[in-house]
Amino acid sequence: MPTFSILKTPTDGTAITRTGGRLVVPDDPIIPFIEGDGTGPDIWRASVRVFDSAVQKAFGGTKRIRWFEVPAGEKANEAYGEWLPNDTLEAVRAYKVAIKGPLTTPVGGGIRSLNVTLRQVLDLYACVRPVRYFAGTPSPVTHPELMNVVIFRENTEDVYAGIEWARGTPEAEKVIQFLEREMGKRIRPDSGIGIKPMSETGSKRLVRMAIQYALDNNRKTVTLVHKGNIMKFTEGAFRDWGYEVAKEEFRDRIVTEEEVWAGASRDGKVLVNDRIADSVFQQVLTRTADYDVFATPNLNGDYLSDACAAQVGGLGMAPGANIGEEIGFFEATHGTAPKYAGKDVINPSSVILSGVMMFRYLGWTAAATLIETAIETTVRQKKVTYDLARQMDGATELKTSAFADAIIANM
Repeated sequence: MPTFSILKTPTDGTAITRTGGRLVVPDDPIIPFIEGDGTGPDIWRASVRVFDSAVQKAFGGTKRIRWFEVPAGEKANEAYGEWLPNDTLEAVRAYKVAIKGPLTTPVGGGIRSLNVTLRQVLDLYACVRPVRYFAGTPSPVTHPELMNVVIFRENTEDVYAGIEWARGTPEAEKVIQFLEREMGKRIRPDSGIGIKPMSETGSKRLVRMAIQYALDNNRKTVTLVHKGNIMKFTEGAFRDWGYEVAKEEFRDRIVTEEEVWAGASRDGKVLVNDRIADSVFQQVLTRTADYDVFATPNLNGDYLSDACAAQVGGLGMAPGANIGEEIGFFEATHGTAPKYAGKDVINPSSVILSGVMMFRYLGWTAAATLIETAIETTVRQKKVTYDLARQMDGATELKTSAFADAIIANM
């Protein structure tokens, strides 16, 4: 266990470990949490009551989570003068599984984005976003029930790598001059410059995780999303590397769309295909049921996950996780909404459903199913928070805390 400088090592609970690459989960796991900024404390207070109730009801007191608060965001900056203390990173590394609410992005210098920093420093290379419909949730589309996808978004590369220079800086001028002098590429001198790295290593490990998920969860299709018709050596390479890892490592369990066209049988295998990014945005509306698991570069996945979430009730109903080889970090997918902070009105479902993902990751499936079923029952009863109530006829508008009470009552 780490030696902390500002935190105290928990005296209650047992650390999660890994043996042979597999998670070893005790009955009393220590799980670090970050309650988040803005509305984060309201959401966390509601969510943790749902989590603890589900574990108690599912396992009759034989299992219990030992929550360990670690600082990040505004709360950390006020207390310690740091937005992301090293102790927080060490705690997540040590205890393997963590969960957090929304974090603000500091204005001005320093950390560009706390979320991006966490993903890169902890090498949480896959952003996993399941998007499904809970019956009764208001939706802008006619058949939201057709949306049931899981998006695996590469988390550490692409334009999110943070390699860029502002217009007019010496660094930008140096890069512009180099590209013109050495590469023959002329760029307007008043340009900002950004670099878009996409590696074979980063692309293949992301696609590998997506295919393995499809196999483990009886999913039918993995679609590689890219803009390789234009960016041939980055996004086009992502597509090519994706097919390579599919054929080299999963040959007897996958079939490509091209092979099916040539007469090969699917015969229970996972179909691996690819789609141009702009086409996918159209098709998740017009051919929603055709899609199952997506594997995407960073920027495409950012856009696509929010577009899919819009069909099933918005980001308030969208969970997420950042997964690496060693760590699973679960999170709210929406922002901090500071104008609603402390008002007990925000929908906590994003964090609650991220907890569902966490429980499945731990192997505590009974608790996960209990929460999902109770949320759907609560929404069907039209007992919802403001964001959903304003779109529903005859709804009972509940506070954040009261919505958690209703979910617990429906377990």
